[in-house]
Amino acid sequence: TMADLSEHIDAIDRPHIKAMYDTFHANIEEADPIGAYTKHRRNVVHIHISENDRGVPGRGNIPWTETFSAIRKSGYDDWLTIEAFGRSLKDLAAATKVWRDFSETPEAVYREGYRHIKSGWKKAA
Repeated sequence: TMADLSEHIDAIDRPHIKAMYDTFHANIEEADPIGAYTKHRRNVVHIHISENDRGVPGRGNIPWTETFSAIRKSGYDDWLTIEAFGRSLKDLAAATKVWRDFSETPEAVYREGYRHIKSGWKKAA
């Protein structure tokens, strides 16, 4: 959880050891994903934008309006990286148990994902 990670980061107390917030993992591990981000924002230096099924951002169940709002309100102003999986990389698909494609083409992931992030970020302003 973000609480566990922040506890370790705070104990290590080194300026270059920080956290990445990942919406896919937060959706699984956190009772309150947005609250976990907000509470531990001080340690977050990178964010993965990933859907609940690791498909195209915006096509699943992540509460994006609230997520983008929390990220913007926190003052985060760095990379938002799309993390989406498919079957094209066979070893990765096997390791992550991806059994289907989540988009028509790999290009659809970044095109639609980028539009989703840009729109969500703008609405959260």
